[in-house]
Amino acid sequence: MKKLMSILIVDDELGVRESFRLLFKDAFEIHQAASGREALQAFASRSIDIVLLDIRLPDTHGVALLRQIKEVDPEVDIVMVTAVDDQQTAIDAMKSGAHDFIQKPFAIETVRALVHRVAEKRGLSSEVRYLRQELTRCRPFEKMVGQSQAMREVFDLIAAIADSDSTVLIQGESGTGKELVAKAIHNQSPRRDNPFVVVNCGALPCTLMESELFGHRKGAFTGAIADSAGKLEVANSGTLFLDDIDSLSVEMQAKLLRTIQEKEFERLGTHRVVKADIRFIAATNKVLSEMIEENRFRQDLFYRLNVLPVHLPPLRKRKADIPLLLEHFLARPAGKRGTHGKRLSQAAMEALMAYDWPGNVRELQNRCERWCTVVRGDLIRLRDLPLHDFKSTPRGNGSLREAVQAFERGFITEVLESVNGSRTKAAERLQVHRNTLLAKMRGLGIGFPLERTK
Repeated sequence: MKKLMSILIVDDELGVRESFRLLFKDAFEIHQAASGREALQAFASRSIDIVLLDIRLPDTHGVALLRQIKEVDPEVDIVMVTAVDDQQTAIDAMKSGAHDFIQKPFAIETVRALVHRVAEKRGLSSEVRYLRQELTRCRPFEKMVGQSQAMREVFDLIAAIADSDSTVLIQGESGTGKELVAKAIHNQSPRRDNPFVVVNCGALPCTLMESELFGHRKGAFTGAIADSAGKLEVANSGTLFLDDIDSLSVEMQAKLLRTIQEKEFERLGTHRVVKADIRFIAATNKVLSEMIEENRFRQDLFYRLNVLPVHLPPLRKRKADIPLLLEHFLARPAGKRGTHGKRLSQAAMEALMAYDWPGNVRELQNRCERWCTVVRGDLIRLRDLPLHDFKSTPRGNGSLREAVQAFERGFITEVLESVNGSRTKAAERLQVHRNTLLAKMRGLGIGFPLERTK
């Protein structure tokens, strides 16, 4: 059974309270109070959705009581009721957060319609909040895709630290998705409805970075032709994401450290202190401990940022996620056009799985975008890939045998793809016996039987 909304009727006249009770008793849960003190007690002890509040009470003024109630619950809807035609009082009440105003004597149908409109608005607001919560629960990690153990650990860590206000330092190679992690942390935090502001510390010269962060007053420096709020002001009450934090000059690092520690800052050209209610998240693809040893990064700032560290694994360390990522990025353009996404032949998938992806997820995304644009048809074959890029290349500590196997695997796979998976034709092109080819395929782990393509 659906829970009824509750109304608190606050009026010192019993007749008025009873009139409201009879009017709404079938549609609402009714509570009553004859004074400000009783109203506050009732409000503190139970959940109230709507308040019908008389302006003149024996122990307080209605507007003062309105402000007290709003301090307890800013979301409650309050309708003021008065027998006095006082326009200024009405204005004061509306400025203090009243939803509407009723003047005695009132028409029953007018009051009924007004209260039901308020209830309908509250119902819609609750539904929106519920849907937002469901969206966050069902898609908690934004556009991050992964099912590997490494990524599950990252997802668990994001969920664990999101509610905290402590600083976060995200470390990982370029293209691993550090900004997506920062957004996921913000969107699961209590600050989710407030700004998420990004500052790319490597995109601006040192001379402009201070103004970018702190803002400036007109005339603070040459070219400051108007007052300008900095990213810190814009991010107040929300989250500030400092990407490529390693690019900040040591001088700017000191100023940022002070802001994080003191939770306040000043615009350039002023002495007015602005309070900084901000959650700081920073990211880097550098090894900050090495920069500290070289006196290029402040150790105290590192400790201040590294309260909650997040390490993102490179794609080569989570290859189990590659098929899922390929499916996701290949389907994206098709979804926009309302068509089916492209798919990869087995040979093409094997080549992409063997590749180390030095550009990580960003490189994979860019490649998929290119294939979706230039490849005709629904199937992406091995010959559609730039094979000099995607041949498996062992790292420097690999053996000669591993290097030879990697070459043979790529070469045989390419030939098989070119003859639509026919082992007989492939053997002819390779100038080996068919059984020799089959043995090679088994030994090199090439899919057998190979998917036939047309």
